[in-house]
Amino acid sequence: MTRPRTHRLVPAAAAAVALALLAAGCGGSSGGGTGATKADPSAKVTLTWWTGQSQAAEKVLEGLAAEFHQAHPNVTVKASSGASTTDDLLQKLSATFASGTYPDISYAYGSWAGKLGKSGKTLDLADEVADPAVGWDELPPAARTTATPAGVVIGYPALVDNLALVYNTDLFDAAGLDYPSADWTWEDFRSAAQAISDPGKKIYGTAWSVSGGEDTTWHLWPLLWQGGGEILTKDEQKTAFDSPAGVQGLELLRQMAVEDKSMYLDQTDEKYGPLFAAGRVGMIVTGPWQLYDLVQAKTPYGVQVLPGTNGDHQTVSGPDIWAAFDHEDANRAHWTAELLSWLSQPEQDARWNMALGNLPLRSSEQSMPEYATFIATYPGVEVMVANLANATHARPTIASYPEISRYVGEAVAKTLQGQGSSAAALATAAEKADQAMSFQ
Repeated sequence: MTRPRTHRLVPAAAAAVALALLAAGCGGSSGGGTGATKADPSAKVTLTWWTGQSQAAEKVLEGLAAEFHQAHPNVTVKASSGASTTDDLLQKLSATFASGTYPDISYAYGSWAGKLGKSGKTLDLADEVADPAVGWDELPPAARTTATPAGVVIGYPALVDNLALVYNTDLFDAAGLDYPSADWTWEDFRSAAQAISDPGKKIYGTAWSVSGGEDTTWHLWPLLWQGGGEILTKDEQKTAFDSPAGVQGLELLRQMAVEDKSMYLDQTDEKYGPLFAAGRVGMIVTGPWQLYDLVQAKTPYGVQVLPGTNGDHQTVSGPDIWAAFDHEDANRAHWTAELLSWLSQPEQDARWNMALGNLPLRSSEQSMPEYATFIATYPGVEVMVANLANATHARPTIASYPEISRYVGEAVAKTLQGQGSSAAALATAAEKADQAMSFQ
């Protein structure tokens, strides 16, 4: 199974094109809406749903769409992937905003939420999610925040995840080390990486992305937050990551990569997972999507919460959303909201997220038989479920977040490759990001 990488951003060139198209599609609207007139729930409606999924996941969602139609014969749901890859969806959505051919629902990376919110094409589902029957408050806070850019509910959480520490038990045993504990510090992490590394055998203590994309960037955020730092100022008008906490976090990584040489640097984001599965890397900071591959490879592994700073073990969650779009048709708006609410309920989520190795959206799913099967199939995933409580921050949902991410990713990548100091790199990233924010 190939699962979408929830933290992946579109390439810089594609993002620039998408941003221009989004601006062109905005017109005079400030966004939002729930249809032009009162809905007639009995009217015949056809909804277009871009799922953005691989083949296996696509079949699951097509089955759910057919089940929804069976329960509501007047509603036809046309589910399709929408694009050749999930990464392509933003650019395709942006292009269709200008022509009016955009779907009713689309999968979207959480990092796109701010841009979609500013498009003027999204529905405002605030009234719908206020219904107690929806159980909106049971959904993880970071996921709800991501679906609510600028205070407007533009969709529902599609899946949730978080970063945790996954370690190879054989490599820990070979190095004579105790397995990571829930009270580990980052210095414990560094020491273990040094002990595990064996240059002669090309074994590394850990691995880190230096692609410069979001996979590079979001791995820094837990260290920033644990140190008391923030990505943005409270008014979200300027960046705040160029701080003692930011420099301290990046400096730890630089020391491991440049001085200790205990860190494998992945230029592609695609190598460190397979290297870990093959027993060449002792620890990786990763999410639930990794466990499927490890189970298939029969890799001996364990899962623990992230190392902490002064007892703070905050992590980062990368929720993705089902974005809802407005066609000035009250009937389509009504059934779009109904479908998304239905999809988020435990019975459907168990067949969508848990069946594919993703974390359950709702805590109530932990009492279901499917959850017992889930944690038996993916050992250690229960740690990641519990780790959602450590995801107390959400990545910013402002429209310029992709640009901020790019500049931070470049700074991390250069620093870990020995191209300058941590402080200078973050200062340059902040200057560029602040300039990008000033144009939003």
